[in-house]
Amino acid sequence: MKFEDMKLIYGYPLQLQASNSAGQPERFSCRLIGCLPGRSILLSVPKLAGKLVRFRTGQKLVARLMVDNGIGIFASTVEIQTADPYPILHISYPDNVSFKGIRGATRVAIDEPVQIVNLSLISDQQISGNVVDVSVTGARIEAASAFGEIGHKIQVTMKVAVANIIRDLTLEGIIRSRGEADPQNVSNSIAYGVEFIEPEEDKRLLLYAYVYAQIGSEEIIGS
Repeated sequence: MKFEDMKLIYGYPLQLQASNSAGQPERFSCRLIGCLPGRSILLSVPKLAGKLVRFRTGQKLVARLMVDNGIGIFASTVEIQTADPYPILHISYPDNVSFKGIRGATRVAIDEPVQIVNLSLISDQQISGNVVDVSVTGARIEAASAFGEIGHKIQVTMKVAVANIIRDLTLEGIIRSRGEADPQNVSNSIAYGVEFIEPEEDKRLLLYAYVYAQIGSEEIIGS
């Protein structure tokens, strides 16, 4: 896929991955300002802790962006970073953009704490567990104690990070399966398969953003 074929509007969000002085990956969020096909792409300069990030001429980058029902990824190089009349990051124009389609049921492995409330029971007791994988349609949750039966309606709350922004995300779901997390593990944790049925659009959008960001991170690491 060619970059120009995506027909991105100005202000479109991208994520950049670079390596720091210790060789560790760092990710930054920015926006498309403009481009000259075949020559360069102009981006806003990301900020970290309120300060503009400084990129080196010749520094290698990997860029990621959400397009339609998938993720576009391309390699690039910093051409120059300018400060006047306003900060702009110029990066090389990619020969092509790799595209990975995402199915609604695509799951990503995570390990995040979650609080569960069973809405089918007359109780406001919260049970702690861990989300071990998640998709835009559901999740697998493991807990040390039972929090419901198949068919019960539950509410799950977890912290999600998208573009260095952390939010509490609360979703409604239905328990679709229940079993032992690992029959060989003496901890006897219980594993639940949960289908999300959240009616609020804003919460579903945040879920999509979080899951796609996780999928995109896996793609960048593997590229």
